[in-house]
Amino acid sequence: MIESTPGEPVGDRVMVADDVVKTYGDGDGSVTALRGVSAEFTRGRFTAIMGPSGSGKSTFLHCLAGLDTVTSGIVTIGGVDLTGLSRTRLTELRRDRMGFVFQSFNLLPMLTAEENIRLTGRLAGRDADGRWFDTVVDALGLRERLDHRPLSGGQQQRVAVARALLTRPEVLFADEPTGNLDSRSGAEVLGFLRTAVDSYRQTVIMVTHDPVAAAHADRVLFLADGTIADELAAPTVDAVHARMREMEG
Repeated sequence: MIESTPGEPVGDRVMVADDVVKTYGDGDGSVTALRGVSAEFTRGRFTAIMGPSGSGKSTFLHCLAGLDTVTSGIVTIGGVDLTGLSRTRLTELRRDRMGFVFQSFNLLPMLTAEENIRLTGRLAGRDADGRWFDTVVDALGLRERLDHRPLSGGQQQRVAVARALLTRPEVLFADEPTGNLDSRSGAEVLGFLRTAVDSYRQTVIMVTHDPVAAAHADRVLFLADGTIADELAAPTVDAVHARMREMEG
């Protein structure tokens, strides 16, 4: 359990998972995907979550993001407990305080790149600051593609990253963001996520199976059998490879 004193300042802690348990089903057929996972995520840090198939890494990300409910434990963002919110309030919180980048891009093909980028903010009834829009678009090399459709895979993922960052979320969640990209496009997306952390103090939480992607992070949390089995700071590709081989062997 993560101990805290009532009323203490949150400081740079953006998100906290405290003793999170997730069980699917009931009785003899139940499956426990998370077994008391605790972790903290601070502002301006890039965390990769890795583990063998079935380790609980995607379930953990979904519980952090409020996309799945927890069986017990708590998840907070900015001191707000997600686990006690109504569905409507949780939807609003995700819209206002989180950004999402998925492997499948989740863009609307009938919209231009610019319309897709601005979509989340406009659905929330607010448009982005013009200077921040320009910063994000130019950093991702999308200026010449704003009125285009369709887009290549790499361009689609860059649009998805721009859309996620445009609302300046407290946390950006990335679920295998390079899974459908070639190595060059994947490196570009990871490079911008790294820049968002270093230059704009963005907090990024990414699930990945790729040691090259994980090496862009500040730390890697390794899950196994629904628990955090290890943590690696300042990861390198070789170090991540070695740890994954140990876990899978």
